[in-house]
Amino acid sequence: MSQTVVQSAEALMVRAIQLAERGLYTTMPNPRVGCVITNAEGTIVGEGWHRRAGEPHAEIEALRDAGEGARGATVYVTLEPCSHTGRTGPCAEALVDAGVARVIYGMQDPNPKVGGTGLQRLRDAGIEVEGPVLEEKCRALNPGFIKRMTLGLPLVRSKSAMSLDGRTAMASGESKWVSGPAARADVQRLRARSCAIVTGVETVRRDNPNLNVRAGEMSLESLVAEQAAEVQPLRVIVDSQLRTPAKAFILQGDAPTLVCTTERAAAERRERLERAGAEVLVLPQDKEGRVDLLAVLKELAKRQCNEVLVESGATLAGEFLYRGHVDELIVYLAPKILGSTARPLFELPIERMGSMLPITVTDMRAVGHDWRITATTDIER
Repeated sequence: MSQTVVQSAEALMVRAIQLAERGLYTTMPNPRVGCVITNAEGTIVGEGWHRRAGEPHAEIEALRDAGEGARGATVYVTLEPCSHTGRTGPCAEALVDAGVARVIYGMQDPNPKVGGTGLQRLRDAGIEVEGPVLEEKCRALNPGFIKRMTLGLPLVRSKSAMSLDGRTAMASGESKWVSGPAARADVQRLRARSCAIVTGVETVRRDNPNLNVRAGEMSLESLVAEQAAEVQPLRVIVDSQLRTPAKAFILQGDAPTLVCTTERAAAERRERLERAGAEVLVLPQDKEGRVDLLAVLKELAKRQCNEVLVESGATLAGEFLYRGHVDELIVYLAPKILGSTARPLFELPIERMGSMLPITVTDMRAVGHDWRITATTDIER
């Protein structure tokens, strides 16, 4: 590889973050991690990133790249080196064996199996440890992994597309192509970084979506897109009475489908969907007799889902938001007017100004002819 001299720890950590971002679509359920190794003169001698679960971690890739140059070197890694043996060996031990002199880390690992023990192993071996460096930027690489490890829940994004007057579909339910092709490609990339996509039975019955990742529609370099589409996210249908049609597109293809229902659903309907290839799971119900959404999210966390994307109609999207389950809202604003009889963005039981739900807009940018608005929520229920 070409050798580059970089002076500051921050600049080297930025490079490690850039490497970690290459695993944006492929590392799940593991975190995205990047690593840079420099010699005593500050020259980069090794780089690596975690590519996918089951393959070597970022530190191992960088050590292989550095070879003998790792001895006495400084390691910059976005996440604390692991200290436990999972599908691969502990990275902290590999750094000790390689004879590195110093490790600078971006953030401590939120995994309770690690939680500082990797850093302590390095210190015990006489390796100088410094950090955190650019912690917030390193945390931004893995918001879902962090939430799952600390709270036992996945990070939830709710995606919607609306007209300039805040409408998502005509009164008849017609909603195709509210947003433009650039926005639809952006949604494909959102799907690809998600472990699961959640929708409701009404959306399945009305729109008959596939909810899969399609490499040719991602507007990415072909190899990256193909790798992103290799492992399809779990498709999840919230269906309290099992009204999902057995021939629905969402039950077809290579992507797995989980139908979450209640014990009220008839047994013969369950058998019908299972014959169609779906997994049907009975979960607790809420006070209204519908599938409890918190139970859905806890189940997805048990299945090692880090990031979950909600793509549904106004009713289910509104329920996720009202119950305080949404971490991030992504709304595509199209330069169109659908009129006052068209359907709203969310179905929400809000009648007074004092009951407004607070959100914070964190980003707004043009996506083709549309605008993408990203906001975080501050709702607790």
